Amino acid sequence: MAALRKPQRNKAPRRASGALESAVLAVLWEAGQPLSATDVRERLLAHDGGSADLAYTTVVTILTRLHEKNALYRQREGRAYRYAPVADEAGLAARRLSALLDATADRNAVLSSFVNDLSDADEQLLRALLGARTHGTSHPARG
Repeated sequence: MAALRKPQRNKAPRRASGALESAVLAVLWEAGQPLSATDVRERLLAHDGGSADLAYTTVVTILTRLHEKNALYRQREGRAYRYAPVADEAGLAARRLSALLDATADRNAVLSSFVNDLSDADEQLLRALLGARTHGTSHPARG
């Protein structure tokens, strides 16, 4: 006698780890204003043609995690929160790099390895940025 199988629902494939966080950040950057969890969920569903399986609680969890990672600030609105990114994409990447450096025991070794692995173009850009910083300007001329 063959075992009966429960019919499987057609579920959307699970996102890769971190992909939902990235999608939430993209929605918030695009919005340009603080959004509620409901707003974020609706925009994710509309943008991705996403699966209705994306639960409100999942979005709240992602927003909370991003807030705990200092990637988002939140402001209370009634009983809920509205969320917005603390920086643009480049700014958040820079904050992550700083956090990684802060977590290492040998900052000098990490920075040395990082610089040694840079392409020539990236090394020139870094030198120009550091030179502009020591001369009191915020951005070197870019070419």
